[in-house]
Amino acid sequence: MAQTTFKQAVGCAGIGLHSGRHIRLTLHPSDINSGIVFVRSDAPPGQGIIPARWYQVMDTRLCTQIGNIHGFTVGTIEHLMAALNGAGIDNAVVELDGPEVPILDGSSAPWMSLIETAGVTEQVAQRRMIQVLKPVMVREEDKWAVLKPAASRRFSVRIQFASPVIGEQFCALDLGPESFGHAVARARTFGFLEEVEHLRQLGLARGGSLANAVVIGGDQVLNPEGLRFSDEFVRHKTLDSVGDLYLAGAPILGTFHSYKPGHRLNHLLLRALLEQRDAWTFLEPEAEVESWSRPLAASA
Repeated sequence: MAQTTFKQAVGCAGIGLHSGRHIRLTLHPSDINSGIVFVRSDAPPGQGIIPARWYQVMDTRLCTQIGNIHGFTVGTIEHLMAALNGAGIDNAVVELDGPEVPILDGSSAPWMSLIETAGVTEQVAQRRMIQVLKPVMVREEDKWAVLKPAASRRFSVRIQFASPVIGEQFCALDLGPESFGHAVARARTFGFLEEVEHLRQLGLARGGSLANAVVIGGDQVLNPEGLRFSDEFVRHKTLDSVGDLYLAGAPILGTFHSYKPGHRLNHLLLRALLEQRDAWTFLEPEAEVESWSRPLAASA
């Protein structure tokens, strides 16, 4: 399969979920083998470049945040990264004028629409893919995640919450543009009403509202329109995992299984895989292996 990028640049604007700031973002075409790169346009020249890679991750509290050695960060990247992964975009520059990707409606659906507007074009280079060679697993208390060898890109996620609105839910997805768009792209982020004030005291969720998140209060969903899926919660957790794992820098050929996944667990799994050189290999073409195995502190 050929690598892909956008046919043309396309932009949007919106509120940051945690910062509450109004942010403008533009998706640009990019060169072969460049991957996904975020660029803070409000930074001094050359200081706002942040590759979307696992070793750039700075924080995983309630979102995935990447940053660089110049102190610039970009948070809440997971919904956009999920759309790029799901749509099969290999190379892109994401330019934005603030510290957070706009939340839009809290799902990946607006990003899929924006990608469709930009158009997708094939490039004269073969797609890089990371093939899982042996199982790699991480655990934290009762939570766990594992990547196993497989001939497909499959996500299998199970969640369990004490809330009767959620309970136990399961989602399985064979990743591709049609399946991602149909099964999980519209699933929104979610939270509990009783946690909102605490999050805002921590400087988080300042831009959150019923317009960009499913909010649970007691034993009911507070959004007037209700849920988009009966199991929207596990579908969104699957969406988050699709986005977080794209920080490998290339699509992963293998099966992802997880129980109670989160951004931290996803990051730990990706780090565990890529730091074990015998646990993965490149499918054609062979690329610079060392660039996929840099330490967490390395930033450009």
